[in-house]
Amino acid sequence: MLEEEFVTLVDEYPLNGADGRRRLERAIVDTVREPLIVLDGTLRVVTASRSFYLAFKVTPDQVEGRMFYDLGNGQWNIPALRKLLQEIIPQHATLEEYEVEDEFPAIGPRTMLLNARKVFYESNNSTRLLLAIEDVTQRRALEREKDELLKQKDLLLQEMHHRVNNSLQIIASILMLKAQTMQSSEIRRHLEEARERVLAIAIVQEQLHPSAYGETIDAGRYLRRLCDSLAASMICEGQPLSIRVEAGAGTMMSEQAVSMGLITTELVINAMKHAFPVGAPGAIVVRYASEAGAWRVSVSDDGVGMSTALSAPAPRGGLGTSIVEALTRQLGGRVVIAAASPGTTVAITVPRAA
Repeated sequence: MLEEEFVTLVDEYPLNGADGRRRLERAIVDTVREPLIVLDGTLRVVTASRSFYLAFKVTPDQVEGRMFYDLGNGQWNIPALRKLLQEIIPQHATLEEYEVEDEFPAIGPRTMLLNARKVFYESNNSTRLLLAIEDVTQRRALEREKDELLKQKDLLLQEMHHRVNNSLQIIASILMLKAQTMQSSEIRRHLEEARERVLAIAIVQEQLHPSAYGETIDAGRYLRRLCDSLAASMICEGQPLSIRVEAGAGTMMSEQAVSMGLITTELVINAMKHAFPVGAPGAIVVRYASEAGAWRVSVSDDGVGMSTALSAPAPRGGLGTSIVEALTRQLGGRVVIAAASPGTTVAITVPRAA
C-alpha cells in the first residue's frame, strides 16, 4: 500500500527542480501519522507533517525555514541533542529514542521520544534528515504509576511477612506454655511437636520473606540460611550437635523452595529428635545437587541408625515422615530412606519436568 502511494506521489510530483522535490517531500511526510520534521544539513526545517502541526498546535510559518532548536520556547535547544543530530549526516549515524521532557507551548508538559535518519538524494547530492517525534507522556505516566504500585505491593508484602512471622512466634509460645501445664506426657508431646512445626514454618517463611512469588532462588544460599536458623533455634547452648550444608550451584522457583525448605526442616528436626540419644554428640549434613534433569536434597546424620530409631517411641514413620512424603508428592518427586555408616540418609529427588 505504501509503495503504491509513493508511486502515485512521484507521478503527481515529478522530481524536476527543487520545487518538485519540496512538493514531493511535503506530500510524503503528510502521509505519516506521527509528527515528522524534515531538516536540511544545517538542522533548518524544510517541511513538517500535518500531524506535527496538529500535535504541537503550530502553523507552517512558525516552523518552516527556522532552525530546529529555535522552535517553540527552546525546548529542543539541548546541546547533547544538537550534537547527536549534527553527527547523523557526516558519520552516517542514527538517533534512537532520545527522550525530551519539557513544557511545550499550547500543549503543556510532555515527554517526547525522538528518532532520526538520513535521506540522500542522488539527483542533486543533497541530504535530508527525517526526525520523527512520538508523544509518550501517557506511557511514562502509566509506567510511573506501575512502579509506584509495585513499591506499595512490596511494602504490603513485607508488612504481611512480619505480621505472619510474629503471629507464628506467638502461637509457638502459647503452645509451649500450654504444654508445660499438661499432666499427660502424650498430650505434652503432641503440643511440643505442634510447636516445633509452627516454628519450622516460621523459619521457612522468614528465609523466603524477601522473595516474590515466581522469583528464582539460589538453593545453596537459601539452605545455608535456613539451617543456620534451625541450628540457632533448635540446638541448645552446649549441646554437641552441628548442622552443615554442602550445596552445589543451582536455582529453583520460590514456590518450590517453600516445599524444599519445609522438607529439609522436617528431616533435620526428625534427625535431631531420633538419631541422637540425649547428650550424644553428632552431625547433620544437608546436601543439595542440581543437574539438567533433576535436583536432589538429602539429610544425613551419624546417629544411632534406622533400626534403633524405628523402635523409638516416636518412630520415623510418624507425622514428620508423612509431611515429607506429602510435600515430595506435591513436587512430583520421590523419597528414598537408606542406612548410612553410621546413621541414616533421607534423599528427595525432583525431576525438572515435574
